[in-house]
Amino acid sequence: MTPRLRPVLTKAAVLVGSFAVVWVLIRFGVINDYLQATMATICINIILAVSLNLITGFTGQFSLGHAGFMSLGAYSTGIVTMTFSSWGIWGFFAGLLLGGVIAAIVGFLIGLPTLRLRGDYLAIATLGMAEIIRVVMLNLDSLTNGAAGLIGIPRFVDWTWLFVFTAGTVIVISNFIHSRPGRDCIAVREDEIAASSIGVNAVRAKTLAFVVGAFFGGIGGGLYASYFYVLKPELFGFLKSIDILVIVVLGGLGSLSGSVLAAILLALVSTGLQSFPELRMVIYGLILVIIMVFRPQGLMGDRELSLRMLRRLVPGRREVRP
Repeated sequence: MTPRLRPVLTKAAVLVGSFAVVWVLIRFGVINDYLQATMATICINIILAVSLNLITGFTGQFSLGHAGFMSLGAYSTGIVTMTFSSWGIWGFFAGLLLGGVIAAIVGFLIGLPTLRLRGDYLAIATLGMAEIIRVVMLNLDSLTNGAAGLIGIPRFVDWTWLFVFTAGTVIVISNFIHSRPGRDCIAVREDEIAASSIGVNAVRAKTLAFVVGAFFGGIGGGLYASYFYVLKPELFGFLKSIDILVIVVLGGLGSLSGSVLAAILLALVSTGLQSFPELRMVIYGLILVIIMVFRPQGLMGDRELSLRMLRRLVPGRREVRP
């Protein structure tokens, strides 16, 4: 086995094994409906956080508009699957793809002029964009049912599709980051002026990252619509964008595996605090403050979780170097 092929097969085996274990536990009733809903939330948050990390962590663009892209994907999937219910799961795939494409197009149309801004100005512009999308959804009574939202969306998403789309999103964005356009995005994050001086088109790199992140934000919204089958405009407000940003910052700006770990950790903390409704948000906020004080760079910083790192965590194991 070649050295390059070995880590690929190891990661594939871990993915297949993880999917199989959870699938068996669901089949035998060990994982009940409540835990399945928690896993669905984790998977959707991973997709949203990883796609936002591409924009904020790897490209260095402070965006607060991800909830807007999520809402476009959610409403597109919900409307298509309800309108073409006779298509079955193909209607779901059509709605999911349409939602991702619409989110990407809106991300391009809005991102091209706004991404010339930087820092706080860009954050305010993307926040305004997300609010515009939410208000439009709120007032399209004939299409989105206004403030009442959509109810009774056909449910096609299960553990299989959650796993496929979550793993696929992480793999695609990881490959994008290691490609030439992805390296351009990282160069823009490090120093936009220096990157431009060596031939990197900074505006194109930022716009491409914005479009790719918006597309997968729409995919995450579509999965949410199909699994939870109820949509209301207030679900995609300012606080939703903040929730996604918290996951990215907690996991580490510029770390995909950090976003995955942070999404899992925050979901487990939130679930464990369900027994304390009065103090739930206080304890939740306190945990975030403690983590940020003692680990300001996030759980993973800008590093990625690797097999070599896991080996170092095994007590008494010493890494043998050739």
